[in-house]
Amino acid sequence: MMEVSIEEYPKYIILCDDTAVGCVSCKKLEAGVYEVACLCVVPEYQGKGIGTHAIRFVKTLYKDLERLTLVTPADKKENVKFYTEKCGFHIESTERDGNIELARFVAER
Repeated sequence: MMEVSIEEYPKYIILCDDTAVGCVSCKKLEAGVYEVACLCVVPEYQGKGIGTHAIRFVKTLYKDLERLTLVTPADKKENVKFYTEKCGFHIESTERDGNIELARFVAER
């Protein structure tokens, strides 16, 4: 599964002073629509704007980008606040994966 993830979702390593502190990956779903598959920042580097800059970076990667989406557990209040308040996403819908409620976030250009 890791090989498929690497192939389908190119990974961008986030560096701070030549130290790897996170990763972001994204995949094209259809014309103009891309999905963030992963955004992670090492805990001691969180709260410093690194994740916000990573999302801004993703938004510059694709000239045809019209919509950027991502899915994360709806009960992760810090994630919901981060994506809506810091990154300009809104919750478009919710869905279930077993007993976990997921929120689909969308940011439009």
